[in-house]
Amino acid sequence: MLLTTLTLQQFRSYTKAAMNFSPFVTVMIGPNTVGKTNIVEAVYFLATGKSFRADRDSETIHWESEIGRIKATGDDMKLEIVLTTGSVGGQSAPLKKYLVNGIPRRQIDFIGNLRAVLFWPEHLELITGSPSLRRKYLDGVLVQVDREYRRNLLSYERGLRQRNKLLDLIGEGKASRAQLVFWNQLLIKAGGYITDKRTEFIGFVNSHELLTMNYQLTYDKSVISESRLEQYKDEEIAAKATLVGPHRDDIIFIKEISDKDIRDKKDKNVSLITSRLSLSSYGSRGEQRLAILWLKLSELAYIQTLTGERPILLLDDIFSELDEEHRELVLNLIGKQQTIITSAEEEILDLLRIKKMSHVEVIHLPPKT
Repeated sequence: MLLTTLTLQQFRSYTKAAMNFSPFVTVMIGPNTVGKTNIVEAVYFLATGKSFRADRDSETIHWESEIGRIKATGDDMKLEIVLTTGSVGGQSAPLKKYLVNGIPRRQIDFIGNLRAVLFWPEHLELITGSPSLRRKYLDGVLVQVDREYRRNLLSYERGLRQRNKLLDLIGEGKASRAQLVFWNQLLIKAGGYITDKRTEFIGFVNSHELLTMNYQLTYDKSVISESRLEQYKDEEIAAKATLVGPHRDDIIFIKEISDKDIRDKKDKNVSLITSRLSLSSYGSRGEQRLAILWLKLSELAYIQTLTGERPILLLDDIFSELDEEHRELVLNLIGKQQTIITSAEEEILDLLRIKKMSHVEVIHLPPKT
């Protein structure tokens, strides 16, 4: 789906805003804190059904408002997400509502109509931050391309909450272990699918050669099975939590370094030795930045491979983070799909002119008054 228009109501810093997008390249220029990332967040929200910044989606609603809206049109389709604080006009209300062409849809049926790949400076936290950020990233990619992944993820998350409540009751002597059987089977089935699809994606990324840097992802998977649940049965009751399963997964960013990088090469008979270093512990900021670029370019290719279509590329103020060589890599991608770029600097337009890019829509966002 190509994005034609975006309308925001009571979303983040915007009480009301509307904008049009080029099917090729749209550049939004404005000072920091003007709300550029809020626009990018809204587009990504439409793609994944969730905010990539907020812990709770209701946090994206404009201050002192009870309801917010994100609307988009494109390809003869209208998408809308209605967000609430849980109470509207004193009445209980669902936290989120999804609509396609004005008709309510389940989240599982809403996601996938619009697909997007996001690249923003804070993605360095994927390397240095908590495992939950990396799991959220994996889900954000896979829900866009696989309806069964969406279904199994929702089933797993709901089942996990119920199983943890039951573990708490068992610990208090208010329920029996036999009651775990149903939830065990549900989590094993849904969790197995999640693990398989995460494995496929990570395998694709590791086989996708775009940069000369030798980056890899190591999948630290937590497989859920009858035997593992049995192994941790006592610890789980003590912890009141399920201790195995994809909610405990992690991915580790690795750089493979041959001895040509770390040893004296005067002796040509020295055999090559490859070291695998964790970027979170040993990578410089520059190496971490390039690893994220590698990941994002791989993600773009992955979505196209599975769907046959290029997703919208969202570049949120990233050019100041890249050196000239790798800025060039990103610029070479821009003309291949609909792209939305944000920047605080007018110089971004000079870069696009140098690349002789046409059909560039420029939106200047005024500073807040």
